[in-house]
Amino acid sequence: QLQLVESGGGLVQPGGSLRLSCAASGFTLDYYAIGWFRQAPGKEREGVSCIGRSGGRTNYADSVKGRFTISRDNAKNTVFLQMNSLKPEDPAVYYCAADASLIGLCVLSNVYGNWGQGTQVTVSS
Repeated sequence: QLQLVESGGGLVQPGGSLRLSCAASGFTLDYYAIGWFRQAPGKEREGVSCIGRSGGRTNYADSVKGRFTISRDNAKNTVFLQMNSLKPEDPAVYYCAADASLIGLCVLSNVYGNWGQGTQVTVSS
């Protein structure tokens, strides 16, 4: 059974950092493109960042470029999202998603077939 579990969310002050993890079980993440998405209350889910299969191309939303970094550790079957310089507009539930059909690229649109349950990120002083 394919399962994605996010962790690492929490409360941080503006300007602070968090590292989110997306751990996979039941399948090997290396063969999947991985996306990070977020959804704030009353807003649509939006793509934040993604990484292609086998650590290929990465992509970032304009709102997080230069602040967030996506990476993968295939030995741990985990993808990370390092979030620095967090802003008051970043709070949301952050989800990771995986899809094996995206070959050589990744996208920030809602086309991924496997999703985790999400982890809450709160930015407040």
